[in-house]
Amino acid sequence: MFERYTERARRVIFFARYEASQYGSPYIETEHLLLGLLREDRAVAKKFLDEVNVEEGIRAEIEKDLTARERISTSVELPLTSESKKVLTLAAEEADRLGHRHVGTEHLLLGLLRVEDSFAGTLLRARGVGVATIRELLARGARVAGMNVQPESSKRAMDTLDSFLAGLKSQKAEDLLIFFAENSRFVDVYGRRWNREEIGKEFGVVFAPYAKKNAVYVIEDTIVDAGDVLVAVVLWKNAILASMERVWMHRMSVVLVREGVPENEEWVILLAQVTPVQAA
Repeated sequence: MFERYTERARRVIFFARYEASQYGSPYIETEHLLLGLLREDRAVAKKFLDEVNVEEGIRAEIEKDLTARERISTSVELPLTSESKKVLTLAAEEADRLGHRHVGTEHLLLGLLRVEDSFAGTLLRARGVGVATIRELLARGARVAGMNVQPESSKRAMDTLDSFLAGLKSQKAEDLLIFFAENSRFVDVYGRRWNREEIGKEFGVVFAPYAKKNAVYVIEDTIVDAGDVLVAVVLWKNAILASMERVWMHRMSVVLVREGVPENEEWVILLAQVTPVQAA
């Protein structure tokens, strides 16, 4: 389902799961999707909601209707409700309607609005947000600062990173080694430094925690984007082996560099460093 999703749209789902766990909900409801959207893409709120402190206002309204529950561990997988699944289906439908190949945060907002009897849809419509208005703006090619807009070179770098991360579950080591520069380095969760030759020989060992079926990742942020260098931060969940210490969440900082001329450029991984994350 998420192959077409932009990095930001994927992070909305990640944050929605986090919001649900913090409120002790056994399911990801539409209001959690809305909170995840507001947390991830404030430009959407500024453009379409036009309200100061909109996240705080919506959160306060949501909490009025909540029954206090004990928090759920973030390691627990929470399913989407039928309404939330409908939001995602409608978001893809809106992307198709607009002729967009990607599903972004703007399409998720439209999906939330179209599930009219949902809590999130009610909160949005009460603020004067309309499906027709957003469609019109997007159809005219309106751009919102910070909303799924990346320079083409940055997009290629992120596509390279995403292809590598996704490939850990489906491709062979020799096919994935091409993503690394000749002088690349990898620092594993124990602080062990591997050079490219060692990575090639021990690829299965180095990346075993991330090739697990239940290991999932989200690209959290890009902290450097200088045209020929991009640094991204990836959060991994369930990246652990039976032989490892019980740290199931890792944060991977990845440095990508551009090689070749613009019309025939390639992005490669120069450095990846992993840090264990102790869940709260």
